[in-house]
This record gives sequence, C-alpha cells and structure tokens, in this order.
Amino acid sequence: MNFRHTLFIFILLLCFASYGQTYSFKIAKLKYQGGGDWYANKTALPNLISFFNQQMKGKIAPEEEIVEVSSPELMSYPFVYMTGHGNVVFSNEEAENLRNYLLAGGFLHIDDNYGLDKFVRPEMKKVFPELNFIELPYSHPVFKKPFLFSNGLPKVHEHDGKRPQAFALIYKGKIICIYTYESDLGNGWEDQAIYNDPEEVRQQALRMGVNILTFALSGDVSQ
Repeated sequence: MNFRHTLFIFILLLCFASYGQTYSFKIAKLKYQGGGDWYANKTALPNLISFFNQQMKGKIAPEEEIVEVSSPELMSYPFVYMTGHGNVVFSNEEAENLRNYLLAGGFLHIDDNYGLDKFVRPEMKKVFPELNFIELPYSHPVFKKPFLFSNGLPKVHEHDGKRPQAFALIYKGKIICIYTYESDLGNGWEDQAIYNDPEEVRQQALRMGVNILTFALSGDVSQ
C-alpha cells in the first residue's frame, strides 16, 4: 500500500466517524500570501464537486474548505486546488509544509487563471528545487479516464493565443502536482451566468476536472 492509499484511507476513517457517513472527505482551496487572488472563482470548486459526485457517485463534501499553506490542517485533505491571476509568495516554512504534504501522499492541482505562471513556478521551486514541471502527453491516463480528451486540455477562455498544456511535478515516478496552464478550467467550472460560456465548453471543463480528481484520488499516480 503506497503513501497515497494510506493517507486516503486514514482520512476516510476520520470523516466517516465525524460526519456520520454523509460524505467521505473534503477537498480544499489553497490560501497563499503575496497579494494574489487565491480566492478567485468562488463557485468553481462547489460546481466541480457536484458534477464529480453526480458522474462518479462520489461523496465529496459539497463545499470546499480553505487551507493556508502553513497550516497543519493541510494534511487533512487528499486534494488541494490552487488558482489565481497574480503574485504568490511561499515562506521557507510554507514551502517545507507543502513539500511534506505532497510527499506524504497529498495532491496539488494548480490552475492558472491567467497571470499566475510567472509567480507560481519560482515558488514551487522553493518546494521542490530538484524538480521541474514536465508536460504530460496527450496519451497520459489523465486525459483518458473517465472522459476522453484526445487533444489534451480543453481551451475554456482565449487570452493570448497559446495552446493549453498540462504539466506535472514527478517525484520518484509519482505525480504529486498537476499544473493546468492556458486552459482556464476554473472559469469553466463557474456558474454559467458568470461568463455565459456555451454549455458544451462548461461540460468539457467539468469533465476534465473530474479526470484530474479521479486521477489524483485513485492512488495510481504513476507518470
């Protein structure tokens, strides 16, 4: 049994005991320092959770939690989501805490909301100075299950003409972080009235989100 299975089962047992089996576990949005809008896309995660629970018969708690990078509560969540447009700053202590979380079996999804890239890359280097983001090929399982994305990440909003890419941090053969870039998945998860995106675009974004969640929670996170 690997670290992720151990952490996941431990969380399930705690949550079943605490919440009367109404749901299995919670996921969280990461609150970081530096002035960037970590709180962006307020309806995104609840909508993704609802879609995941419907499609996969899941039992994720319907509202996300907010967890700070430095918090020991980080260890309570098998999946943490990070987004924003602007500045990100991790202190040494925060970088160490995030590293410990990911090495213990946690999973981080960083979702560039346009403008995050130049800030988040150097900060993640504080967390894993020995690792670089590696682009995932279209053949990777995260693009295949449960929904097929033959051309990789869907493009939700166009800003500067670049193609969407999915990057990963891989530690000893295991993916511990997925970084979605130039896709704007979180905007696609938002309430339809916020951006008035076509429903097919929203559905593609939500399906890709389900793929990422499914991959992260499956325990099989090999590269």
